[in-house]
Amino acid sequence: MGLDEPQICTPEHCFHAFDALYCALTSKKPIPPKFPNEKYPLFVTWNTLPSRPGRSPRLRGCIGNFEPMSLHEGLAEYALISAFRDTRFNKIEEWELENLECGISLLTDFEDGSSYLDWTVGVHGIYISFPHPSLLASATDDRSEAPSPLSSSTSIPTRSTLRHSYSATYLPQVAPEQGWDKIETVDSAIRKAGWSGRITEDIRRSVKLRRYQSRKCSVTWSEYAQWRKRNGGKM
Repeated sequence: MGLDEPQICTPEHCFHAFDALYCALTSKKPIPPKFPNEKYPLFVTWNTLPSRPGRSPRLRGCIGNFEPMSLHEGLAEYALISAFRDTRFNKIEEWELENLECGISLLTDFEDGSSYLDWTVGVHGIYISFPHPSLLASATDDRSEAPSPLSSSTSIPTRSTLRHSYSATYLPQVAPEQGWDKIETVDSAIRKAGWSGRITEDIRRSVKLRRYQSRKCSVTWSEYAQWRKRNGGKM
């Protein structure tokens, strides 16, 4: 069972999310949550556990909300949204339950970064937004030497309206799991946001970055099933 800082994110949060999915798929009666109904921005992640030892879990769905939500309602709601409405995947079905792992991330410590590099791999998640590159001020000549990625200069557009903008996020664990440095993470987030053209230093410098931290916990299906039986729930 993965567990960090249990005073904030606990297995009970994961059990509640798992219970919402199990009951939605089976029409069983959910068990009322007993943990405090605090408010946090949150993400619910479903992973399929590997059938062979030594292999990594496979992402099955992950969606969240950056607005603080009451945990009783928010965890149950996003357990189903991430299971059924993550457009990267088919809807989770009942036969998959025994191979699932549920992870909860409660987001904390939001701060505006001074540049796209103003965050720490393994500590911060990032939320980036940037305008369509056609709206940038006159770009650096592609043939000239690229500016240092440590440069503090910016080329954020000043037009009052933008025809198009992009945004994406990565939770704190993504970069270390993928073995990415800061630039690789930001470039991947730019792609995730939907930009398919060439990624230039001007595009990177146009990024507005908001960093955050998360408190995580995860449980497996077998751990959830034991919890549900202990609390009088039918399987």
